[in-house]
Amino acid sequence: MAKPITQLYSPEFVQSPHPQALFINRDLSLVEFYRRVLNEGLDRSLPLLERVKFMAIFSSLIDEFFMVRVSGLKEKAGSMSEVSPDGLTAVDQFVSVRQSIREMSRLQERCMQEDILPALSASGIHILKYHDLSDTEMDAFRDYFGTRIHPVLTPQAVDPSHPFPYLSGGTLNIGLYIKPKLNRRIEQALHLNSDQIFVRMELPAFLPRFIPVDGREDTFVLIEDIVAANIGSLVKDAEVTHCHFFRICRDADIEFRESEAADLLEMMEENLRKRRFGTVVRLEVSSSMPGQMIEHLSSQLGLQDEDIYLVNGPLKVTDFFEIANLNRPELKYAPIRVTTPEIFTSGRSAFHLIRENDLMLHHPYMPYSIITDLIAEAAEDPDVLAIKMCLYRLGAESPIPPLLIKASEKGKQVTVLIELKARFDEGNNIGWAKKLEEAGVHVIYGLLGLKTHAKNTLIVRREGDTLKRYVHAATGNYNPQTSAAYTDLGLLTADDAIGQDVSDLFNFLTVYSQPASFNKLLVAPINLRERMLELIGRETENARNGIPARIVAKLNRLADAEIVQALYDASQAGVEIDLIVRGICTLRPGIPGVSDNIRVRSVVGRLLEHSRVYYFENGGNYEVYMGSSDWMPRNLDRRVEILTPVDRPSIREYLKNHYLATYLADNTKAWELRADGTYEKAAADEGELSRNGQEEFQGDLGLYPAETKVEDFDRLIS
Repeated sequence: MAKPITQLYSPEFVQSPHPQALFINRDLSLVEFYRRVLNEGLDRSLPLLERVKFMAIFSSLIDEFFMVRVSGLKEKAGSMSEVSPDGLTAVDQFVSVRQSIREMSRLQERCMQEDILPALSASGIHILKYHDLSDTEMDAFRDYFGTRIHPVLTPQAVDPSHPFPYLSGGTLNIGLYIKPKLNRRIEQALHLNSDQIFVRMELPAFLPRFIPVDGREDTFVLIEDIVAANIGSLVKDAEVTHCHFFRICRDADIEFRESEAADLLEMMEENLRKRRFGTVVRLEVSSSMPGQMIEHLSSQLGLQDEDIYLVNGPLKVTDFFEIANLNRPELKYAPIRVTTPEIFTSGRSAFHLIRENDLMLHHPYMPYSIITDLIAEAAEDPDVLAIKMCLYRLGAESPIPPLLIKASEKGKQVTVLIELKARFDEGNNIGWAKKLEEAGVHVIYGLLGLKTHAKNTLIVRREGDTLKRYVHAATGNYNPQTSAAYTDLGLLTADDAIGQDVSDLFNFLTVYSQPASFNKLLVAPINLRERMLELIGRETENARNGIPARIVAKLNRLADAEIVQALYDASQAGVEIDLIVRGICTLRPGIPGVSDNIRVRSVVGRLLEHSRVYYFENGGNYEVYMGSSDWMPRNLDRRVEILTPVDRPSIREYLKNHYLATYLADNTKAWELRADGTYEKAAADEGELSRNGQEEFQGDLGLYPAETKVEDFDRLIS
């Protein structure tokens, strides 16, 4: 068996502080984002069911981290020479990540057991232990078990004639030892040479986790407790006290070679099948499980002690989304106030409105139905000739594909780029791709080697003797479900230059026809990296020449070394830089002589911050871009991304003086990054009002509200 990674770890592998210490480790930064999410669940000032939701989100994020990142760290850990830009070896990274996750998991477990579950009970939401039920309730559950659970369970013994079974990633399992009572002839025939046999039983994912007691909507028993209590009817001579729960996590980052694929759709379907058999990277076991059983499981799965996580309390906290979704409004945030701008209630055609002026949408504070209504109008409008869309994450219930099918049936040319490689949404996207193709829609799957992450729509409409292009450029996916929980922006424009650029983009995606240049769009991997560096460089030169220079960027992730170095250079030249980065940030602010003029904050609240906006002062003639791209190597070099310039003065003013300024003034849900890589909660100064940007945006009553208080932008970022 391979040597445990923790035995390879030694502090001497940490490199000297220069120049590697100029960067924060990517994975440690990501784990720190998880900590900020966990802190929302720990926060007793939040409504109770919102805390439950954040606990479920935290567990989901940790699962995804193991599925996507941990296997890669373990693979690299054998090479002591490989060092990341921050100076850490893969061993250092793995050990540090493991320590942080274990620490946070203990915090979560303690909070769930000692705080949240008792608080739920005090609020009338009970999750009972089986032995707390009355005799009548137990009788009812025995019947329920026999008719609704027993038929789909399959206990599997492990012995010489039954090898260790396949385990599905993420599902709950019950493990126990039994001593079967067999006559000697059968024992000899089966070659049983042990006093006890290990039995494993999977609880299928389609079974509900929380079973209502006596039909009540606020009292439940966990399914694993019901199965354990009735285990004797499945496995004779099994004892309830011998049942222990466990689950595994498998590597989902399966490598595949697109260049060798004859059919990308076929290859992705095969990739999904392979994911089911990815390497096991984590084993979670209930803390009551005896050491002998843990050793047996880890040996069979090829795991080390460092891969085993003991859990005190319920496993798979992600299932608690079901509790968070209970109809108890008094235990939740008040619903988001969604406002439809008056301009969209006038009954006028959306095309007429867009032709008059560019329009900016801000979701979820403005309804996503504005977009679906636009697609529906395009499907019905006899003057609309073509619709082209880039679809990254659709969701299972998206209304967009049926509208596109309807448009195709009405004779319009409909072209859809569906990204089959959108991780964990591959199944949904493959299903929609097949349905769209069957309906006659032209479906393309993007470019080999590149994910198409852009979120754009092009509608071509006949107007008199000319053809007019209408564009929707967005920061978020065409997914109405996530649009209710993510903050995103969308720009509606009939700008001819942008329309031409989007047409050229679709030609690039469909026939590899790369334009010599774009009029206005910044497109990765064609010109986006170079233009971002130019814009940062321009601010740097302006600062050196005494010209007003400033950069404000709101994005999800920042981990590109070239961009980080350019920002360091700008800071040293005197450029004031404010970064609002939700998750990963490898830039280290506040280093004397390097990043004194850079401030980094992260906003984590009830909504997932998802929009990307970039502001460059440009000597007072400032420029603003919005779109799909973060400052990450993958976004700049390995994905098709778009940033669109915002040209309408009123929208630029709104984004500068209201949108970005509000995030910079947030002192309730913002965290400030320190030079050591840790985050400190922002707080109001003495006498200063508390500010919560996500709450304040709910007060916007129009597209660019004239009466909304405008912040002193210069003060906020000075």
